[in-house]
Amino acid sequence: MDGVKILEGRGPMRRSYDDEADVLHLSVGTPRAATGVDIGDGVVLRYDEAANEVVGVTLVGLRARLLRQLAEEG
Repeated sequence: MDGVKILEGRGPMRRSYDDEADVLHLSVGTPRAATGVDIGDGVVLRYDEAANEVVGVTLVGLRARLLRQLAEEG
């Protein structure tokens, strides 16, 4: 059985940020349809089941999380 492929030569990383929703989307290569797997703490892995690979990550509440962390450290 092969393991899950992560970041294996699918082109450059692409990103988009929705300022209003405070959501960052990262994709390996061109964004494509995938299954979202919520791994907790506002992180959703996007997984292509047919190719058995992670094709992206969505981070929900990124700005809020960073500001909270900076306040705790400050």
